[in-house]
Amino acid sequence: MATTTALVTGASRGIGRATAVRLAAAGYDVIVAARTLVDGTARLDGGDTVLAGGLDTTAAMIRHAGGQAHAVALDLTDPASVDRALDEIEAITPRLDVLVNNGIYQGPAAMSRFVDSTDEDIRLVLEGNLHSQLRIIRRVLPAMLQHGAGTIVNLVSQAGFITPPAPIGAGGWSLAYALSKAAFGRVAPLLHVEHGPAGLRAFSIEPGLTITERMELAGRADLYRQHYDAFEPDTIARIIAWLVTDPAADEWRGRLVHAGEVAATLPADPA
Repeated sequence: MATTTALVTGASRGIGRATAVRLAAAGYDVIVAARTLVDGTARLDGGDTVLAGGLDTTAAMIRHAGGQAHAVALDLTDPASVDRALDEIEAITPRLDVLVNNGIYQGPAAMSRFVDSTDEDIRLVLEGNLHSQLRIIRRVLPAMLQHGAGTIVNLVSQAGFITPPAPIGAGGWSLAYALSKAAFGRVAPLLHVEHGPAGLRAFSIEPGLTITERMELAGRADLYRQHYDAFEPDTIARIIAWLVTDPAADEWRGRLVHAGEVAATLPADPA
């Protein structure tokens, strides 16, 4: 592995895939992690509809962009799976230069009103959107601090800090999802307070409405378009790559980066 290595979770499709390719183009070798290892094997919400995307095709895109790629199975709802993935990653490289916490869990409680969600449904949302991310950070952070450098980018959500315009299913989001993202939104700012002086670069990026394959296939994209402007995954990936690679982004360390505010201010895209 090269000395500059990034881990991107949730990289089988959407923002994660686009970010992995962008970082590869910027000179990083990229470890990609997700549940879907092979394109065409995932199903939308456990049904019969095929959800395109897999780590195999993402890895191929990384290699085409000039980076080395490693695919690692990761289920954010299963602590044992997270630990296995981290063990595998440590065998690949002793230290990550970059961690992009993009992966999330979208299960029943993330798609249901509170009254229709069980305790277990809610626990899984918190496990997949908060606790597993903390578990990953806890494992990779000591090596970053030992070397006096490292970048963590957390994908947060406006669902964690604003009230939806409508209930889930009508253009809004669930209580459980909002709860998980509100808590996760505090992670980068506190990491910055604790470890910024030691060289850690920690960012929160709020991507706004980003139209992903899952959202289009589920038929929810147009509901959200009624209320918000939309971005494509590569736009968010471009911002993440800028945060990771450009020292000018240091002014955003420990702060919330709203994609809509910074997208138009980025340097011209050489791609």
